[in-house]
Parts: sequence; C-alpha cells; structure tokens
Amino acid sequence: MRIVQETAATVEVLARLGAQALRKGFAKDPAPDTTAFERRLRTLLAQVPGDLINDFQFIRLPANQPPWHDTGIALAPGATVTTFACGRTYLSRALDVYVDPHFQLWMRVGTDGILFRGTRATHSFMPEHAGNLHLASYFPGEWAKPDGTLRTSPHDYRKVSGEMTVLVIRWASGVTAAQGLEALARLGDVDGLIAAERERLAHPHAVPDGWQELWFLGPSEIYTRCNEDSAHTGICCHTHRDVAILQRDVDVPLRPDTRLDWSWKVDQLPSRLREDTVPTHDYLSIAVEFDNGLDLTYMWSAKLPVGHHFWCPLPTWKGREWHWVVRSGNTQLGQWLDESRTVYPDYQAAIGGVMPTRIVRVWLISVSLFQRGEGRAAYANIRLNHGDKTTDVQ
Repeated sequence: MRIVQETAATVEVLARLGAQALRKGFAKDPAPDTTAFERRLRTLLAQVPGDLINDFQFIRLPANQPPWHDTGIALAPGATVTTFACGRTYLSRALDVYVDPHFQLWMRVGTDGILFRGTRATHSFMPEHAGNLHLASYFPGEWAKPDGTLRTSPHDYRKVSGEMTVLVIRWASGVTAAQGLEALARLGDVDGLIAAERERLAHPHAVPDGWQELWFLGPSEIYTRCNEDSAHTGICCHTHRDVAILQRDVDVPLRPDTRLDWSWKVDQLPSRLREDTVPTHDYLSIAVEFDNGLDLTYMWSAKLPVGHHFWCPLPTWKGREWHWVVRSGNTQLGQWLDESRTVYPDYQAAIGGVMPTRIVRVWLISVSLFQRGEGRAAYANIRLNHGDKTTDVQ
C-alpha cells in the first residue's frame, strides 16, 4: 500500500510540475544562445589592447560527456585566468529542469590537481602549479575525491542533455584579473557577466567563521553572518537557483536524551510542491551527521505534513540522508520559531538498525537548484544538549 501511495504522490507532483512548465511555456526565458555569447565576446576581445591578453579560447563542453575535458591550455604557476560560461544541462526538457553553469562548471589544473569551481558563471584564479586546464560538466555525477575522480558511473551522463560554451582568458604577465576586466568593461558587457565578475572580485564572499562548505558541492554565496536582532545573532541564508551545505564540526555523544535545539525564521520557501521527488527537491533544513556517515535533516516543507519522513530522493544521496518534516506550509513564515528534537528516537524511527554513537557535524542545507526558486531564512541559537552538557554550535 505504501508503494502505491508514494507512486501516486510522485505522479501528482510530476503532473503539477508539467502543468507549471506548460503554463510558463510561452513566457519562460529562452535557452541561452551560446553562439551569440561567443560572437559578442569575440567582438569585445578584438578591441582589447594586445598588451592585456596573452590569449583566449572558447571551449564547447557537451553535458552528456563525463569529466574530464583537456582544453590543451597550458597554465604556468601564477598565471592569471578568467572564465565565462554560458549554457544549460537539462535533466528534463519536458519539465524544464536544468542546471546553470555556476554550479555545473568545474575546473582542474593537470591530471592530478585539486578540482575547484566558482560561485557564478564567471571565475578568476591563479594556478599554484603547472598543467593543462581541464574542464568538467558536473551534474548528474558526484565527486569521490578532490582530484576529480567520480563516485558515480560515467554512464549517468547519457541521461542529460545540453552544453556549455566556456571562454578561457589568459591575461598577460603582470595584468590582474581586475585590470583586465576593467578594460573589457569599458568596451561593453555580455549579459552582465563582466560586471558580475568585477563585483565578485571587489567583494569576495566569506563563509561564516567556524563553518565550511561541503567540498563536493563546492562554494556558494548563500550563507552569511547576520544580526536579525539582539536575541537572534546567527547565519542568514538566501538561495536562488543554487545549492549549498554548510558544515560545522562537533563531537557530541548520541544518547537517548541528546537534543538538537535551534531557532529559525523562514521568510520564503524555495518550493511550492512536495519535496520528495528529484525535480522538486528544493528545501531549507538543518541536519546532524553521525559517525556512521549518515545524516538526519530537519526540514520545513511546502506541502508534506509535519512528522513525515523519507530517504532523500536524489540517487547519489538516497541511503545516506533522511529527511524529517518539522514545519509545513506558509502560515508561520516570517516568524522566529524555537525548535527542539531528541535525535536518538528520531534516528530509531527514521533510519533504524545499529545506532551510531556520536554526532560529528551540524549542517545547514539549502537547495533551489531544480525549480530555480528562491529561499530565505535565518538560523540562531543552535545547540546540542546531552545530559547536563551543552555544545554551542551557533
């Protein structure tokens, strides 16, 4: 009976998502014109003084080809490079589900270098060692190691479509990315990309102190320190067409009385549909990770009832992350709410089996990648209580 109910719910969600895509049909943004992107940038680059640019190259990166692609662009240590990307990776053209370049484009210098990406469709960097620049179109894969080894099968890339066009600029020796981009900006812009990269360089984003982002999802500009009021000093979240997991290391025993307490104010949910299918899996949550590698995440759902819990629907996360709905709907949006969950019985009820012995991290999760909506929230007073001891997390 449960399988029948879950199947019916999934069909209903997909039908609503399809109807939503159909309603948007004539008004939705057209697919990026990668040919025009290249033509307009070439026009600008042709006007740049020759002493600013060493060389540049446009790379076509099909979404259905697994990592990695050797561009043949040889980089020396300390070289200054800027990239611009345009395109989409489609999970479903019919449902209009796709991923943008800011998350999709990853880079590596050499065959054994450490992978990296930017937070936007633009990025500037200086390699620490010599090697050819390699590019990767990431989703639907998942990294196993920071050298760019895949955890997932290369055959998964047959399920997606689309492409990116990537411009790689090597600035001349002694020219900073800011200087080169300033010269380009005087000549014009293409879809605001030059202005966006100049702004990013001028105002780099800082991850809240004591926290780090999950490495195989990459960096973002989603989480910032904020002071909502005297009682709620914490971390603010603004997600739009993006995804991030912010983590803080802890070492707390998991006992029957171990409790996770937090306050949060959710102003906007990134989904209007139930979040337990892949194309609608956009949500805001707080999670605890255990010493067995699994995590239990407490979420605010748009449609799922309070108390509902389920394995993550994403193929690469199913079996290692369990979702538990603690708030639902829109009626309490914009209010500070205090929460408390006794983790041990929640784990028993949701995951079961051999119990882990310790909580090793606390996570903040935000996803708006699939429906490309917007989510806003703030978190404060995050604590783990165990016996008569309290571990302040935030």
